[in-house]
Amino acid sequence: QVHLVESGGGLVQPGNSLKLSCVVSGFPFENLYIGWFRQAPGKERERVSYMNIDGDITYYRRSVRGRFAQSRDNAKNTVHLQMNDLKPEDTGVYFCAGRDRPLPHEIPLPSDFGYWGVGTQVTVSS
Repeated sequence: QVHLVESGGGLVQPGNSLKLSCVVSGFPFENLYIGWFRQAPGKERERVSYMNIDGDITYYRRSVRGRFAQSRDNAKNTVHLQMNDLKPEDTGVYFCAGRDRPLPHEIPLPSDFGYWGVGTQVTVSS
């Protein structure tokens, strides 16, 4: 059974940083394509980032480009999301999601991913 477990969320002031982690078990990590999504209260889940297994194809939503960076550590079965210069609009529950084949299109959708973690809360507030 595939498990994705997020950690690293918290309450931070605007301008600060957080590093989220997603640890994968139950699946060959090197063959799992991972994306990050977030959901704010009362809003739909939205894509944040995506990276293919080789790291040469990435996607970031426009509002986080230049501030967020996704990376993967195959030795630790872990994907990270480094988030810098956080803004109140970044607040939400952050989920990592996995799929076992490349995205068939450029823009990741929640429906593209079959494996999900339970999320970690990120709150950006002064």
